[in-house]
Amino acid sequence: MSLRDLQEDARARARNPVPGAASFAKFMNVLQVIADSPGTLDMAQITRRTRFPRGTVYRLVAALVAEGLVSQSGENGTFRLGPRLLQLAAKTWEDSDLRTIARDFLASLRDATDEAVHLAVPSNNRMVYIDKLVGSSTVQMKTSIGGQVEFHSTSVGKAWLSGLTDDRLEEIIKGLELTRHTANTLTSPEALREELKRIREQGFAFDDEENEPDIRCLGSPIFNRQREPVGAISVSMPVYRHDARRHELRARLVRETAIRITAELSRIP
Repeated sequence: MSLRDLQEDARARARNPVPGAASFAKFMNVLQVIADSPGTLDMAQITRRTRFPRGTVYRLVAALVAEGLVSQSGENGTFRLGPRLLQLAAKTWEDSDLRTIARDFLASLRDATDEAVHLAVPSNNRMVYIDKLVGSSTVQMKTSIGGQVEFHSTSVGKAWLSGLTDDRLEEIIKGLELTRHTANTLTSPEALREELKRIREQGFAFDDEENEPDIRCLGSPIFNRQREPVGAISVSMPVYRHDARRHELRARLVRETAIRITAELSRIP
């Protein structure tokens, strides 16, 4: 189908709405609100953010919970994405060219550092882990495939941001809530911009206990053949397993690994 055909089809659909499309849009709106703030919003807060009538929100959320697309915490009544949605997403990640290409390189990086390594991609102003390999130590990060982290407080997030054009970067920064997670978290746009300048110069990002205490991470961006950042990789370790010598070595390894993944990914038409 040509571009003109697609445009004509879109105009036709706009003139003749698909039955149920409005209801589907409401479901997606609620789902997006929950995805953007996982584990932090209760029913009243979701209602305020969607601006739908309370009865409508209750009905939509109940249906999402029944289908396993959303789950509710028994402790504080907040909501997050459910297991069924994560399972569906995982099927997409398993078929991802990026995940497939990166796996052997991630394994080599894990073997060289004996630390946890992650592959993450951007999604709705967050980074989502789509792969993780761990080292031999019993002390590891409590991260999982499908887990979401913020741009400004993580090495994968800052690495991905550093690869954006200036215009696109400003668009993203304007929409971020620079939440403080630790005493080291960057919480001002100015501080974040300065940090991203350093990352661009050195080729890697450093999370110095900015997302969670006692954890440090080094990350680098991955680009497609159009030189657009499509993801990032990281090496993560407890503070006690990080020093100046290891920092230099792991920074070089994560940067070189990202470059190799980028080179392989660039071969895909």
